[in-house]
Amino acid sequence: MPEPKTLSELKSLQGHLAYIRRFISNLAGRCQPFSHLMKKDTPFEWDESCRWAFQNIKDYLMKPPVLMAPTSGKPLLLYIAAQEKSLGALLAQNDDQGKERPLYYLSRTMVGAELNYSPIEKTCLALIFAIQKLRHYLLAHSTNLISRADPLKIIMSRPMLSGRLAKWALLLSEFEINFIPQKAIKGQGLANFLADHPIPAEWEVSENLPNEEVFYIEVLPPWRMYFDGAARKNGAGAGILFMSPNDDLMPYSFILSHCCTNNEAEYQAIILGLGMAVEMGLSQLEIFGDSALVIKQLIGEFEVRKEELIPYKKEAQRLLEKIPNVTLGHVLRASNSQADALAGIAASLAQFDARPERIPICERWVVPTLEKFSEEEEINLVSVYAIEEEDWRQQFLDYLEHKKLPEELKVRAYVRRVAPKFCLFNNTLYRRSYDGILLRCVSKEEGQALLSEAHGGICGAHQAGPKLHLQVKQLGYYWPTMLRDAIELARHCTTCQLHANYIH
Repeated sequence: MPEPKTLSELKSLQGHLAYIRRFISNLAGRCQPFSHLMKKDTPFEWDESCRWAFQNIKDYLMKPPVLMAPTSGKPLLLYIAAQEKSLGALLAQNDDQGKERPLYYLSRTMVGAELNYSPIEKTCLALIFAIQKLRHYLLAHSTNLISRADPLKIIMSRPMLSGRLAKWALLLSEFEINFIPQKAIKGQGLANFLADHPIPAEWEVSENLPNEEVFYIEVLPPWRMYFDGAARKNGAGAGILFMSPNDDLMPYSFILSHCCTNNEAEYQAIILGLGMAVEMGLSQLEIFGDSALVIKQLIGEFEVRKEELIPYKKEAQRLLEKIPNVTLGHVLRASNSQADALAGIAASLAQFDARPERIPICERWVVPTLEKFSEEEEINLVSVYAIEEEDWRQQFLDYLEHKKLPEELKVRAYVRRVAPKFCLFNNTLYRRSYDGILLRCVSKEEGQALLSEAHGGICGAHQAGPKLHLQVKQLGYYWPTMLRDAIELARHCTTCQLHANYIH
């Protein structure tokens, strides 16, 4: 087969190849070097890339693949791939010997706006192209989709679909398609398919979902629990103090309903604390106590010689097994003063009615008056009244619910212009986003709390202002100054300033 020397011969070649395209893997990718010669007013210059592509097609046709007809009752295997300018698909099926046999090859060149799609959207486009061409096959069989990324998850998991994603979701709804990661498949069919669809080194394939932000994962320190038991003549008590990874304190004080020894009170305290830790679902816990006997017995260094302590040890060990990562440590009484105080309070109150009580702890500092002001001395008092700022949501609530507009002309025009972007549902104001998702409108104070939690809370990653604004918006909240507030919060964050780059 000679090389084409004119444009008409090239068109004739591509027409013959299109007639047998189902037998050629990645035909669009193989013919890509010819595409620039087909444009209007382009001189016909058969360069080295065209010669290489023509020779590649000739070599492929010398050993064409043998296609088989599908067998009913067996699932189909659908391979899809997306390159920078072309799409490809392979429909295969396992034969009776378990070997993959190709059924159909598909490929086409992307045109127009499709070239601007992200890599993950091009993968979705390859799937849609395949099901449109192979619809009669896929309706009769269940299909296993094999790809680097999961286009089904991308298309079907969006909370609100619009545009082409909604159309793609409707097309996929009538087929039984199951996704299998490409790394889980090992076969000659996949090897041949990937060889025919190479990914350029300069084109990075992203397997992330659209608009997905990548944050680093900070390993938080484990929870800590301090326990202590106290036994008195008139009663006993147990004190437990939990400390979160952010050093938040959770104190608990229990009055034990029966008189017991000090060691039994220590066991009661650790058992109560372990039960609470299991209910809280803690996976990492460090336990500290000033009772060397209880700690050493639980870690196996001391033997339990008193029979009355054996049931306590068994119960404590049973609860310890429910926490995946737990460590026990002995501390001095001075380091366990808070739990000791909680246990002492409970033991002291045990002689009274053992009803649940809330004891308020207030902070006070009383300073005696050192100087007396004379009656003739002038005292200037300046009173400052805080003017309560009106909630920005109120003007939209008044307009949407009662058609009431503000008195100022500029504000009236603004409310009328912006109100169609808001809606009222169950007496709650929502704003429509560009994706069609309803964002709950919150006050500025609530927004500041949301920003603080998202920026430096337990799951916060100390993002910059624009990223923080995007994260809170993706969580479904809105207020007018959220971007400016996010930038200001990140700018004044002490932790971010300490870890920022130095400017020389």
